[in-house]
Amino acid sequence: MSDDPASLSNLRDLALPDPVPWWPPAPGWWILAAGILLAGLLLAVHAFARYRANAYRREALRALDTLEGDIGKADTALLAQRMASLLKRAALAAYPRSEVASLNGALWLSFLDRTAGTDRFTTGAARRLPDIAYGTGAEGGTDALREIAAAARLWLRTHRAPASGGSGWLC
Repeated sequence: MSDDPASLSNLRDLALPDPVPWWPPAPGWWILAAGILLAGLLLAVHAFARYRANAYRREALRALDTLEGDIGKADTALLAQRMASLLKRAALAAYPRSEVASLNGALWLSFLDRTAGTDRFTTGAARRLPDIAYGTGAEGGTDALREIAAAARLWLRTHRAPASGGSGWLC
């Protein structure tokens, strides 16, 4: 070796630092993981609360399936009365009793349309529900009842219940 500091024979390999370890993670990663875990937990709690709040919908849709299966087999007026009753019970479960219980006739049909964002109950085929249910106009028979059932299914699936909820399913 030469004593010349600029000599190429004095060159040595660079000393590289040890690689950064993956564990334990930096504090920022812990905070991010805790935030994701908390967000997931809040989402699960919200989903469970929503599932429970919509129990009346699922039960009403099952009851409507049963009623639809009886179309053509049972009395038209009786089935229409049961559909009207089913809609009223579902509305009482979703909305405050003071807002729903006293509604009947055109006001009731208007309420159904307003809460589901449709016009099937005021101008559509389902406007005949009170007439068929209370025997003042049973024309249309099973076809009218099928159209009413379709409108009822649409309302049960799409109405927007207030955040406070109603008084429960079995009112």
